[in-house]
Amino acid sequence: MLPSPLTGELQDLALELTDQAARLAGTLHTDVARAVGNLVRSMNCYYSNLIEGHDTHPRDIDRALKEDYSTEPRKRDLQLEARAHIRLQQLIDSSGTEENIVSAPYILWLHKEFHEHLPDDLLWVENPDTGEKVNVTPGKFRDRDVIVGRLIPIETTLIGRFLQRFEDAYRIDRLGRMERLIGAAASHHRLLWIHPFLDGNGRVTRLLSHAYLKQIGLGSSLWSVARGLARNVEAYKSALSAADSPRQGDLDGRGNLSERGLTNFCLFFLRTCIDQVNYMESLIRPAELLNRMEVYIQEEINAKRLPQGAFPLLREAVLAGSFERGKAKELTGYKDRQARIVLKTLLDKELLTSTTERGRVSIGFPQPIVDRLFPGLYPT
Repeated sequence: MLPSPLTGELQDLALELTDQAARLAGTLHTDVARAVGNLVRSMNCYYSNLIEGHDTHPRDIDRALKEDYSTEPRKRDLQLEARAHIRLQQLIDSSGTEENIVSAPYILWLHKEFHEHLPDDLLWVENPDTGEKVNVTPGKFRDRDVIVGRLIPIETTLIGRFLQRFEDAYRIDRLGRMERLIGAAASHHRLLWIHPFLDGNGRVTRLLSHAYLKQIGLGSSLWSVARGLARNVEAYKSALSAADSPRQGDLDGRGNLSERGLTNFCLFFLRTCIDQVNYMESLIRPAELLNRMEVYIQEEINAKRLPQGAFPLLREAVLAGSFERGKAKELTGYKDRQARIVLKTLLDKELLTSTTERGRVSIGFPQPIVDRLFPGLYPT
């Protein structure tokens, strides 16, 4: 269930991830981090579903969050799927650290909360050999044996026993600090290997990994391992497949599966996490984010789509987190009426946001400008 002994390379990567994640967490004001978190949830949803072959354009995800659905049935179904994924990650992000997230009830809850909000057309799986279609029940373990590529998962009668072993091995409050870090990676493969559901195993596992990393203090709403896994999907699937392999001789661990394969998967997973933390840290450094924002705003002013005085308000929102509406006059140097026009324009375009009509305003990252402010977040 864990590589034993933990290699020096695994420990080095785990410590590097700890340091990098801590640095990322302190980069932004909490209000700005919240806005970035909303953006990253959509990104996480996009990439996690992309691994499953469901390519939902980021604009369509944004529309789904505003309940603006396509009239095309397939596109609408994928929008509802994206909305369900983001909703569930919000629940994970807002939860405490007391929950036993590696227990069978929690894993069932993840599956139920995701699948209960899917359209009926996405709750069916087809047997590739017989063409038989089987309904997927939210929050229910599979009741039939399956074959997944070259993997033949455990029999249905053994799922409960294997998940109990899964909990015993990865329960966070029973692991040492270094074991927790490696457990975040190892548990990702082992749950996929158990394959407890007829469908949704990949999404549930990636959401569980998000919850696991968050609970051990490494994960946050500011970065997503799913982006790295999707952008290296062949390497991801290859590493999973290698860890599925049976033990290769007496020097390859003591269990039925290859310890070498598990170790290599853990190395791949931790490197992917580090890569994604570093990528997001490079994007959200306040000085560089403001530079990109200033260039974009000036282009919009030149095109007469934004008024002069817009950038000082956005800069204040990034550096201070939020500000009172009355401060717009001071920041722009304009009289009351013109300052209110600038503020209203930015609110209308969702570059600034507020929870109430008169409340403080914070930064917003609307979908149309994501590529400009966060280059490379999505595929070109």
